[in-house]
Amino acid sequence: MLRRDLRLRWRGCALRLAALCLAVLLCTHLSAEFRRWSWPPGELLEKVQVTSRGPGGGEQGRRIEEVPSRRQVIYVRRSSRAGEPGKQGGSSAESRRDPKKPVRWHLDLQPWASFSHSLNDEAKRFLRYITTAQIFCSQMVNNGLSNQIEDTLKPWTVCLDDKFELSHQIRSKQCRVYSLGLGEDDYIFEANMANGGCEVHRFDPSITSAHIHEGERLWHHRLSVDWRDPNPAIATHKLHSNTKKLGTIINEFGHWKIDILKADMESAEWKILENLILEGIVDQIGQLVVEIHLHWPGFEVSGNDSSVVRYWYSLFKELERKSFKLFYTYKDLNKPQMLLKKEIFNASSSYILSWVNTKWT
Repeated sequence: MLRRDLRLRWRGCALRLAALCLAVLLCTHLSAEFRRWSWPPGELLEKVQVTSRGPGGGEQGRRIEEVPSRRQVIYVRRSSRAGEPGKQGGSSAESRRDPKKPVRWHLDLQPWASFSHSLNDEAKRFLRYITTAQIFCSQMVNNGLSNQIEDTLKPWTVCLDDKFELSHQIRSKQCRVYSLGLGEDDYIFEANMANGGCEVHRFDPSITSAHIHEGERLWHHRLSVDWRDPNPAIATHKLHSNTKKLGTIINEFGHWKIDILKADMESAEWKILENLILEGIVDQIGQLVVEIHLHWPGFEVSGNDSSVVRYWYSLFKELERKSFKLFYTYKDLNKPQMLLKKEIFNASSSYILSWVNTKWT
């Protein structure tokens, strides 16, 4: 009987001791967690070993993300002001972008056309590319929703085949058009698209007022679209015009889709197109109609002639990788017939190219 009592007492003591040990371990764990969550951000960053430098810093960015965070911070775009032109609601470009998607800092250049890196080989490849349709469009429409073409007008051409979303958007009065220009007096394309039921926003720094509402669906904005936002160190009153990236404008207007982007940027189109690709803005565009200029490399495009043409070609291959297919090319015979100031291959200094995003929804 005595042995049984001793065994029971020993078991009771063992259970109490085990419970006490568990309580001590739990308190220790909770205390450590509390101290860890209480670390200031600067202390957290000091505990991360920096393994690379530079924008986007690859490994550095991943290591920082692995550090436990006290809270999640979600950046939400400020909603548009009431009465702002073209305000239609909807998600912004920033809110739809995947935060885990890595930021691209440069284009992936295509391989050289030949081992010699010659201008002739690069030019042949490039010109063959821009003059060869990649997809057939049975219902091409010039200068807006009208087929009445005058010789003095540039044929800004869109595709209205039913297999693409644009025709459905126009019928339902839900299409949106952005037009980028520099001092253009001719906006027949924009007026025709607005008369056809599209919401049209025309951006031109030469417009007299900040915003002009013409008719029911056409807005003119005194804005110049650039490949970078203005330098904050320069006072606004010293800028010749208000310049912004297209992604910034889309975000401020509250738009997340553009059915047609038309651009005639007088040689700024190369860097603007590069910016749209790097920031993923092209994914939000249904059809792209651009006048390209080949008489010189373009703003801030550097390198010898062969490198410049290779860069141009790489831009268009990036568009192709984004599911854009070329369906129309117009060679302007009224402009000098030269490429990079050279009379080669009977090339014009100006072409109008039209692409359709085959995955547009």
